[in-house]
Amino acid sequence: MGLNKKSVDDINVKGKRVLVRCDFNVPLKNGEITDETRIVAALPTIQKLINDGGKVILCSHLGKVKNGPNEGESLAPVAKRLSEKLGKDVVFVSDYNVTGEEATKAVEAMNEGDVVLLQNTRFRGAEETKNGEEFSKELAELADVYVCDAFGSSHRAHASVAGVTKFISEKGGENVVGYLMQKEIDFLGNAVENPVRPFVAILGGAKVADKLNVINNLLEKCDTLIIGGGMAYTFLKAQGYEIGTSLVDNEKLDYCKEMMEKAEKLGKKLLLPVDAVTIKDFPNPIDAPVETEVYASEQMPADREGCDIGPKSAELFADAVKSAKTVVWNGPMGVFENPTLAAGTLAVAKALAETDATTIIGGGDSAAAVNQMGYGDKMSHISTGGGASLEFLEGKELPGVMAADDK
Repeated sequence: MGLNKKSVDDINVKGKRVLVRCDFNVPLKNGEITDETRIVAALPTIQKLINDGGKVILCSHLGKVKNGPNEGESLAPVAKRLSEKLGKDVVFVSDYNVTGEEATKAVEAMNEGDVVLLQNTRFRGAEETKNGEEFSKELAELADVYVCDAFGSSHRAHASVAGVTKFISEKGGENVVGYLMQKEIDFLGNAVENPVRPFVAILGGAKVADKLNVINNLLEKCDTLIIGGGMAYTFLKAQGYEIGTSLVDNEKLDYCKEMMEKAEKLGKKLLLPVDAVTIKDFPNPIDAPVETEVYASEQMPADREGCDIGPKSAELFADAVKSAKTVVWNGPMGVFENPTLAAGTLAVAKALAETDATTIIGGGDSAAAVNQMGYGDKMSHISTGGGASLEFLEGKELPGVMAADDK
């Protein structure tokens, strides 16, 4: 997997121009940042480079930029917030071309410890296409050294994530990872490749299809695999149970059977819910009050929908976590956005908070759930990238990680 990468601690940046790919993809409402978690997470790497006398050039994407460059997806609000956080002026290059004349001039005027933020990298069009080569080259021309600290984008082979490294290397520069990336590699990468055992993996979320390769890969790595959330009903149906109107992926029934056979063959425990919290009609809006009834997994009525694991399942899953030394969790146990249907997810979060094991939350909804439930600070590591963390758990090589120089 190539986990032994050079980091910002392995290089000397004094007087050098350092291009840092951050993840400033923050939520905006009327031009105001509503959650600054990603900005705060980037500060240690930026501060380190400033303190070491680097000329720090930051870049990031924001939003999906479907309708071309626009002020609504400009990084201007990020530059403002960064200036406040760092206690120094962050020069913002507003040019939609990202690497044009304005950027060149701003970089030329930099002194040691100065910070420049380039415009939204996606304003340059599709970063991963042929245009990406030219863009990669232009980004590299602005810098002597490259630092990737955007784990949330590291599964994409984009110009500003991986493409730029080729041109930095060509001119004798170094490509390293920042503190955020290093933490993800240490926790997620090592949890999968060299876990302290017993290793328990918990997978939830709506669809089996989203986690096909993750299930397959984790079965080979972990000692116990727990499956909850909407995807559990496809497994229960594959066992021949009635699942009522619950979520199901009928095309994946054979796959679920294969995985259950694989677990048995490898001597791994595969735990499925033994009971379910069911509802008659889906709440609208999603957090509206809803009537529930609990049924054992083998007794579910044909006209009800399972929307959370039941109390016995919650106890079963919590027990499995108690003896673990490493736990990875990706995906909620039910419709946790509704307070009535959040008990299963809450029980798992609580079990993780109370264990001495290394606990790793794989981004996305599980990260939102543990933070929302007030257990965030009890976890060893909460991943900053949903899609990237899933690909890591699949055992895939991430372009943003692979492009950094080996130690």
